[in-house]
Amino acid sequence: MAEKIKLEVVTPKGAIISSDVDIVTAPGYAGEFGVLANHAPFLSTLKVGTLSYKKDGTEEELMISGGFCEVSNNKITFLVESAERGSEIDVDRALRAKERAEKRLLQAREQQEKIDRTRAEAALQRALTRLRIAERQR
Repeated sequence: MAEKIKLEVVTPKGAIISSDVDIVTAPGYAGEFGVLANHAPFLSTLKVGTLSYKKDGTEEELMISGGFCEVSNNKITFLVESAERGSEIDVDRALRAKERAEKRLLQAREQQEKIDRTRAEAALQRALTRLRIAERQR
């Protein structure tokens, strides 16, 4: 039997996952990374994206929106702003958020309105990630 690594995903609302898993893949700012059991210790900042993990041959996905990750002592801990499973995602809300963000970005390009372009891009990325994960859960 292959060795496992302890996965913990924690948000300001509390722990989302605490489980022994086979592999974890996450969206680091420097690029996507994967972690197996007994990985060397490291820290990483995270960007909005898909955190995926395999447990007993089954792959699961979470939408995460930024934070930090620490690997140490055969444990990987994610401290993130939010984390949602595909089944928890409100697709209609995500579609509305996507449309709002696209509209804000268009307005910024046309310089009709002074908005925070970075915030609009982040909102769009969160909405697109939610929609991708929700679609895969169907």
